[in-house]
Amino acid sequence: MGAAAFPIIFFTAVWGVVGIVFPFILPKGPDRGIQQLILMLTAATCYLFWLCCYMAQMNPLVGPKLQQKIILIMAREWGVPITE
Repeated sequence: MGAAAFPIIFFTAVWGVVGIVFPFILPKGPDRGIQQLILMLTAATCYLFWLCCYMAQMNPLVGPKLQQKIILIMAREWGVPITE
């Protein structure tokens, strides 16, 4: 797995702390339950948003579609000969 796994492990731990640990250390009060729910939902949605954005960058579905004419012009300008 190596270095590519570090961000996933790190952000999973960060949002896990926000969604699992923080709700239990809130001070007692009449609205403690709603604050716990807010922390859990915030952690879950922020983590899923981050995970979707991170994974989308790893293997993008959309790439540039260039016409043959454009590719040949770019190759000529950059000095990379293309033999057909």
